[in-house]
This record gives sequence, C-alpha cells and structure tokens, in this order.
Amino acid sequence: MNTWTAWGRRARAALGWSLLLAAALPARAAEIVVGQVAPLSGVLASTGQQMVLGGKIYFDWVNAQGGVNGATIRQEVMDDGYKVPDTVRLTRELLAKPEVVALYGFAGTANITELLTEGVLEQGGAALVAPYTGGESLRTPFTPWIFHVRAGYADEAEHMVRQLTTLHMNRVAVMYQNDGFGKAGLAGVEAALARRHLELVAAAPYERNTDEVDEAVKTILAANVHAVIMVAINKPAAAFVKRYREAGGGAQLFSISVVNPAEIVKLAGQKNARGLGISQVVPYPYTPMLPVVREFQDLLQKYAPGAQVNYTNFEEFLGAKVLVEGLRRAGPAPTRAKVIKALESLQNYDLGGITLSYSPTNRAGSRFVEVTVIGSDGRLMK
Repeated sequence: MNTWTAWGRRARAALGWSLLLAAALPARAAEIVVGQVAPLSGVLASTGQQMVLGGKIYFDWVNAQGGVNGATIRQEVMDDGYKVPDTVRLTRELLAKPEVVALYGFAGTANITELLTEGVLEQGGAALVAPYTGGESLRTPFTPWIFHVRAGYADEAEHMVRQLTTLHMNRVAVMYQNDGFGKAGLAGVEAALARRHLELVAAAPYERNTDEVDEAVKTILAANVHAVIMVAINKPAAAFVKRYREAGGGAQLFSISVVNPAEIVKLAGQKNARGLGISQVVPYPYTPMLPVVREFQDLLQKYAPGAQVNYTNFEEFLGAKVLVEGLRRAGPAPTRAKVIKALESLQNYDLGGITLSYSPTNRAGSRFVEVTVIGSDGRLMK
C-alpha cells in the first residue's frame, strides 16, 4: 500500500467519525434577531437610549435563561436621530434581512406613520411591537402590523381634560409639536373638550427638532388660560415650562406621557417644574408594588447597574416581555407571520400585575392612563 492510499483511508475514517460525532451533539442554538430603530442622537437622544435599555435588560435576562425555545435573542439597534427619512431607510434595511423576525420599540408618530404611508411594514410583513407613541394615525384605521402596549394620545387627552373640567378649569390651551405627533395630541384635546361642549382657547405650535418655543409662550400668555397641555418632547417641553413660568405664566401645566420628568426638572429648573402634571400610560415604576415592577427593578440593577428607573425604560421593558411571549408562542422556528399570529393570541395576558389583550381585530393592548405630578423636591408623585 502506498503512502497516499493509506493517508486517504485514514482521512476518510477521520471524516466519518467527525460526522458521527456532529450528529450525536445537539445542534447549535439558532439566533432570533429583533430590529429596533431608535433616536440615539438628536433632540430625543436621552429618550431613545432609555427605550433601548428597557428592552435590553429583559432580552439579556431571557438569553441568560437559555433564550426562547433554545434560541438567543439579538437586539439589532439603528439610530434614526428622530428623522423621518432615516426611519424609513433604516427600517427597509432591517426588513431586507430575512433573519429579522420582528421590529420593536420605534419612536415618533410622524416617523411610523410614514412607514405605513410608504407600505414599508406591509411589504416587510413583520410585527412592530411597543412603539413609543400614542398617535391615532397608527391606530385608526386599523393596521395589523403594529402591536401597541401603551394607551393612545386620545386616551391621555380625555383623562387630562376630564380632570381639568372636574376642577372647573375650562379655559385650556395646547402647546404642540408641529407634526403628526403634536397634531394627534392636539386633536385628542379638541375632541375631549368638544364632548363637554367646550372649545380650545389657544393652540401654539413649535417646529419639530427644535426647542424654539418663544412664540408659543407669547401666544399662551396672551390667552389667559386656566391650563396648558403640552404635546411635546423633553427639550421643548422644558423650554416652554421655564420660559412660561419666568414670564409670569400661572396656569396649571400638563404634559403628555412621552417626557422624562427628571429631564424636565434638570432643564427647566426644580422651581419651574414643580406642580407639572404628566399623564402616564404604564403603572408607577418607582415603588415595587406590582410583581412586574419588582422584576423590572431587579433586572435593571443586575444588567444595568447605576441606571435609573424611569417610565420610558419601564414601558419598553413591558414591550420586550410582550414580544418575547410572542416569540415563545411562535415556536422553535419563528417567522414574521408566525410571530404576528402568536401575538394575536395574547388575550388577557398578565405581565405581572398588568394585563394586555390583542386579537386578530385589536392591536391596542392597553388603555391605562393616570396622572402624576412633579413635587416640590423635583420627584414624581402619584
């Protein structure tokens, strides 16, 4: 036998043994990719960072327990800077990747509305879970692609207007962002007032991606109102609070849920921010009265030591729990269509003291709203 023949037999034998060993070993766990487009730069950067963090700590915990049906979750995050064209472009990029089985935690009513207008979500066929917006344009007419965890801006507006009119504060103004987000909130307030046979006294816009609110301050000061509802993000909301109070404005101030109270206090000053009412669409996350709040606080401390509890990271934590349950129910080889079907099956689903429901004809998981107030010490109180 020549050397090459002997070598060939040994090589074939070694290959045979390696194939047998490979067959005997468990298959390498697959990876589930979840795509997230978030504003990690620009005027909404602090919010976007908290959105990503809220999901990350839950995905990290799930992976530490062995993943979902043996597969680990990878959260692929892209930064759109809160710019509508970038949201569209980056979402197309994500949906072009077959391994992306679902989308999660986007921000911006105008941004996501454009995804619907251009057919991006329909063409991609993937669920978008827990967008950080309550815009009615994403809820009406019904769209099958978006699974909401939070109540809508119309629900928030109704709650705030009901509270104000109960206290006989009938002269109401709105300071709003001049885009789909702001106009959705404005329409919600106008509709809530109309149900009580009242009209809005003043509507004062500011331009998106700025904190130039001086004209809005002048308009509302001149209107002599009882209350102002702000449909704004952190920086412009804080700028309005500061300049309105320093100009002598004494109306009760309210904000829609998307602001971070700590950021408002930091930017507007504790004295100016005191008494600001903020509507909330998830339960109070600072006191662990509910099992899911205790779970959230424990995982935040474990996977992001030093990070602070806030409504934004808690809301997206809840969204991550919803998505993971959908992935689990979709089975060991989830597809975009299977994930949507699985999410539809979440009816009266208990996240740990918070119940959400979806169905083939319903994508509004919750209508929970309550109002909190910034106290004299700058902390948020129920």
